[in-house]
Amino acid sequence: MIVASSELTWYLTRSSGFVALILLTVSVALGVLAMARFRSTAWPRFVTQALHRNVSLLAICFLGAHIATTVLDGFAPIGWLDAVVPFISAYRPIWLGLGALALDLLIAVVVTSLVRRRISHGVWRVVHLTSWLAWPIAVLHGLGTGSDSQAGWGQLVYVICALVVLVSCWCRLAIGWPTNAGARVAAGVASVLVPLVVIVWAVAGPLEPGWAKRAGTPAPPSSTSTGAAPLVPDHSPGAVQ
Repeated sequence: MIVASSELTWYLTRSSGFVALILLTVSVALGVLAMARFRSTAWPRFVTQALHRNVSLLAICFLGAHIATTVLDGFAPIGWLDAVVPFISAYRPIWLGLGALALDLLIAVVVTSLVRRRISHGVWRVVHLTSWLAWPIAVLHGLGTGSDSQAGWGQLVYVICALVVLVSCWCRLAIGWPTNAGARVAAGVASVLVPLVVIVWAVAGPLEPGWAKRAGTPAPPSSTSTGAAPLVPDHSPGAVQ
Protein backbone atom coordinates (compact mmCIF):
# COMPACT_ATOMS: atom_id res chain seq x y z
CA MET A 1 0.00 0.00 0.00
CA ILE A 2 1.28 3.48 -0.87
CA VAL A 3 1.09 5.80 2.09
CA ALA A 4 0.05 9.29 1.17
CA SER A 5 2.35 11.96 2.54
CA SER A 6 0.77 14.97 4.21
CA GLU A 7 2.03 18.47 3.74
CA LEU A 8 2.21 18.90 7.52
CA THR A 9 4.70 16.10 8.16
CA TRP A 10 6.68 17.10 5.07
CA TYR A 11 7.14 20.68 6.23
CA LEU A 12 7.84 19.51 9.79
CA THR A 13 10.55 17.19 8.48
CA ARG A 14 12.28 19.96 6.57
CA SER A 15 11.97 22.63 9.28
CA SER A 16 12.98 20.38 12.17
CA GLY A 17 16.04 19.24 10.23
CA PHE A 18 17.23 22.81 9.68
CA VAL A 19 16.46 23.82 13.27
CA ALA A 20 18.41 20.81 14.53
CA LEU A 21 21.38 21.78 12.34
CA ILE A 22 21.28 25.39 13.56
CA LEU A 23 21.13 24.31 17.21
CA LEU A 24 23.92 21.80 16.66
CA THR A 25 25.98 24.59 15.10
CA VAL A 26 25.46 26.82 18.14
CA SER A 27 26.30 23.90 20.41
CA VAL A 28 29.55 23.23 18.57
CA ALA A 29 30.55 26.91 18.68
CA LEU A 30 29.84 27.11 22.41
CA GLY A 31 31.73 23.86 22.98
CA VAL A 32 34.77 25.18 21.12
CA LEU A 33 34.73 28.38 23.16
CA ALA A 34 34.36 26.36 26.36
CA MET A 35 37.40 24.26 25.39
CA ALA A 36 39.32 27.49 24.85
CA ARG A 37 38.30 28.52 28.38
CA PHE A 38 36.74 31.66 26.96
CA ARG A 39 35.27 33.93 29.62
CA SER A 40 34.77 37.57 30.48
CA THR A 41 33.31 39.61 33.33
CA ALA A 42 30.03 39.85 31.40
CA TRP A 43 30.06 36.19 30.28
CA PRO A 44 31.44 33.77 32.90
CA ARG A 45 32.67 30.38 31.77
CA PHE A 46 29.94 28.46 33.60
CA VAL A 47 27.34 30.32 31.53
CA THR A 48 28.97 29.07 28.32
CA GLN A 49 29.05 25.50 29.64
CA ALA A 50 25.43 25.54 30.82
CA LEU A 51 24.23 27.08 27.56
CA HIS A 52 26.25 24.52 25.57
CA ARG A 53 24.61 21.66 27.47
CA ASN A 54 21.07 23.00 27.14
CA VAL A 55 21.42 23.86 23.45
CA SER A 56 22.79 20.37 22.80
CA LEU A 57 19.79 18.77 24.48
CA LEU A 58 17.42 20.99 22.50
CA ALA A 59 19.21 20.02 19.26
CA ILE A 60 18.70 16.34 20.08
CA CYS A 61 14.99 16.98 20.71
CA PHE A 62 14.57 18.59 17.29
CA LEU A 63 16.61 15.80 15.75
CA GLY A 64 14.16 13.32 17.26
CA ALA A 65 11.28 15.30 15.75
CA HIS A 66 13.08 15.31 12.39
CA ILE A 67 13.47 11.54 12.45
CA ALA A 68 9.90 10.88 13.62
CA THR A 69 8.30 13.09 10.96
CA THR A 70 10.55 11.63 8.26
CA VAL A 71 9.48 8.08 9.07
CA LEU A 72 5.81 8.98 9.54
CA ASP A 73 5.71 11.07 6.38
CA GLY A 74 5.63 7.94 4.25
CA PHE A 75 6.92 9.58 1.06
CA ALA A 76 10.34 7.95 1.15
CA PRO A 77 10.86 4.29 2.13
CA ILE A 78 12.60 5.13 5.41
CA GLY A 79 12.02 3.05 8.54
CA TRP A 80 12.98 3.47 12.18
CA LEU A 81 15.93 1.10 11.76
CA ASP A 82 17.26 3.19 8.88
CA ALA A 83 17.47 6.18 11.23
CA VAL A 84 19.76 4.33 13.64
CA VAL A 85 21.77 1.84 11.57
CA PRO A 86 23.89 3.64 8.96
CA PHE A 87 23.92 2.79 5.25
CA ILE A 88 21.17 0.14 5.17
CA SER A 89 18.36 2.27 3.74
CA ALA A 90 17.10 1.73 0.19
CA TYR A 91 16.59 5.50 -0.04
CA ARG A 92 19.85 7.41 -0.70
CA PRO A 93 21.81 4.92 1.46
CA ILE A 94 25.05 6.89 1.72
CA TRP A 95 23.56 10.28 2.53
CA LEU A 96 20.80 8.99 4.78
CA GLY A 97 23.41 6.75 6.42
CA LEU A 98 25.46 9.81 7.31
CA GLY A 99 22.46 11.19 9.17
CA ALA A 100 22.12 7.93 11.10
CA LEU A 101 25.84 8.05 11.90
CA ALA A 102 25.54 11.60 13.25
CA LEU A 103 22.62 10.48 15.40
CA ASP A 104 24.63 7.54 16.79
CA LEU A 105 27.49 9.87 17.73
CA LEU A 106 25.12 12.17 19.61
CA ILE A 107 23.44 9.23 21.33
CA ALA A 108 26.86 8.02 22.49
CA VAL A 109 27.52 11.44 24.06
CA VAL A 110 24.17 11.43 25.86
CA VAL A 111 24.60 7.90 27.19
CA THR A 112 28.18 8.41 28.37
CA SER A 113 27.21 11.71 29.99
CA LEU A 114 24.41 9.98 31.93
CA VAL A 115 26.83 7.33 33.25
CA ARG A 116 29.81 9.65 33.51
CA ARG A 117 30.41 8.83 37.18
CA ARG A 118 30.64 5.12 36.34
CA ILE A 119 33.17 5.37 33.52
CA SER A 120 36.67 6.77 33.36
CA HIS A 121 37.20 10.39 32.40
CA GLY A 122 39.39 9.23 29.50
CA VAL A 123 36.59 7.17 27.94
CA TRP A 124 34.10 10.00 28.35
CA ARG A 125 36.52 12.50 26.84
CA VAL A 126 37.25 10.31 23.79
CA VAL A 127 33.54 9.82 23.11
CA HIS A 128 32.86 13.52 23.63
CA LEU A 129 35.65 14.57 21.26
CA THR A 130 34.48 12.05 18.65
CA SER A 131 31.04 13.66 18.77
CA TRP A 132 32.46 16.76 17.08
CA LEU A 133 32.32 14.74 13.85
CA ALA A 134 28.52 14.82 14.11
CA TRP A 135 28.39 18.39 12.83
CA PRO A 136 30.25 17.99 9.48
CA ILE A 137 28.54 14.63 8.96
CA ALA A 138 25.15 16.26 9.56
CA VAL A 139 26.00 18.98 7.01
CA LEU A 140 26.88 16.37 4.37
CA HIS A 141 23.69 14.49 5.22
CA GLY A 142 21.61 17.63 4.75
CA LEU A 143 23.26 18.53 1.46
CA GLY A 144 22.96 14.98 0.16
CA THR A 145 19.35 14.29 1.14
CA GLY A 146 17.71 17.65 1.73
CA SER A 147 15.19 18.83 -0.83
CA ASP A 148 16.13 22.44 -0.05
CA SER A 149 19.82 22.16 -0.89
CA GLN A 150 19.23 23.89 -4.23
CA ALA A 151 17.12 26.64 -2.66
CA GLY A 152 18.86 29.95 -2.03
CA TRP A 153 17.65 30.22 1.57
CA GLY A 154 18.78 26.66 2.30
CA GLN A 155 22.26 27.35 0.96
CA LEU A 156 22.37 30.53 3.06
CA VAL A 157 21.64 28.52 6.20
CA TYR A 158 24.51 26.13 5.42
CA VAL A 159 26.90 29.01 4.73
CA ILE A 160 26.02 30.83 7.97
CA CYS A 161 26.35 27.64 10.02
CA ALA A 162 29.75 26.94 8.46
CA LEU A 163 30.95 30.48 9.16
CA VAL A 164 29.85 30.27 12.80
CA VAL A 165 31.80 27.05 13.33
CA LEU A 166 34.84 28.32 11.42
CA VAL A 167 35.00 31.60 13.34
CA SER A 168 34.72 29.78 16.66
CA CYS A 169 37.52 27.41 15.59
CA TRP A 170 39.72 30.32 14.50
CA CYS A 171 39.14 31.98 17.88
CA ARG A 172 40.15 28.73 19.55
CA LEU A 173 43.35 28.61 17.48
CA ALA A 174 44.15 32.24 18.27
CA ILE A 175 43.70 31.87 22.04
CA GLY A 176 47.00 30.72 23.50
CA TRP A 177 49.10 31.57 20.46
CA PRO A 178 51.99 30.79 19.86
CA THR A 179 51.81 27.62 21.96
CA ASN A 180 51.92 24.59 19.60
CA ALA A 181 52.14 27.00 16.69
CA GLY A 182 52.76 24.23 14.13
CA ALA A 183 49.62 22.32 15.06
CA ARG A 184 47.59 25.52 15.11
CA VAL A 185 48.78 26.53 11.65
CA ALA A 186 48.02 23.05 10.27
CA ALA A 187 44.53 23.17 11.79
CA GLY A 188 44.01 26.64 10.35
CA VAL A 189 45.00 25.50 6.86
CA ALA A 190 42.70 22.48 7.17
CA SER A 191 39.83 24.76 8.26
CA VAL A 192 40.16 26.55 4.92
CA LEU A 193 40.84 23.60 2.61
CA VAL A 194 38.07 21.33 3.90
CA PRO A 195 35.25 23.86 3.29
CA LEU A 196 36.63 24.49 -0.19
CA VAL A 197 36.52 20.76 -0.96
CA VAL A 198 32.93 20.58 0.31
CA ILE A 199 31.95 23.59 -1.81
CA VAL A 200 33.45 22.03 -4.96
CA TRP A 201 31.66 18.75 -4.22
CA ALA A 202 28.34 20.50 -3.55
CA VAL A 203 28.51 22.51 -6.78
CA ALA A 204 29.26 19.37 -8.79
CA GLY A 205 26.82 17.20 -6.84
CA PRO A 206 23.76 18.25 -4.77
CA LEU A 207 23.44 21.63 -6.47
CA GLU A 208 23.41 20.09 -9.96
CA PRO A 209 20.20 18.90 -11.66
CA GLY A 210 19.70 15.14 -11.52
CA TRP A 211 21.30 14.74 -8.10
CA ALA A 212 18.29 12.87 -6.69
CA LYS A 213 18.82 9.96 -9.06
CA ARG A 214 22.60 9.89 -8.57
CA ALA A 215 22.16 10.04 -4.79
CA GLY A 216 20.25 6.77 -4.82
CA THR A 217 16.60 7.81 -4.87
CA PRO A 218 14.47 4.79 -5.89
CA ALA A 219 12.41 5.26 -9.02
CA PRO A 220 8.70 5.92 -8.29
CA PRO A 221 6.17 3.22 -9.14
CA SER A 222 5.35 3.19 -12.84
CA SER A 223 2.00 4.32 -14.11
CA THR A 224 -0.75 1.79 -14.48
CA SER A 225 -1.67 0.31 -17.82
CA THR A 226 -4.54 2.79 -18.03
CA GLY A 227 -2.11 5.67 -18.05
CA ALA A 228 -3.00 6.97 -14.59
CA ALA A 229 -0.38 9.07 -12.87
CA PRO A 230 1.64 7.51 -10.04
CA LEU A 231 0.21 8.00 -6.57
CA VAL A 232 3.54 9.03 -5.09
CA PRO A 233 3.55 12.80 -4.40
CA ASP A 234 6.27 15.04 -5.74
CA HIS A 235 8.23 16.61 -2.92
CA SER A 236 10.73 18.40 -5.09
CA PRO A 237 11.12 22.16 -4.56
CA GLY A 238 8.35 24.06 -6.26
CA ALA A 239 6.21 20.97 -6.84
CA VAL A 240 2.46 21.36 -6.67
CA GLN A 241 1.04 19.29 -3.84
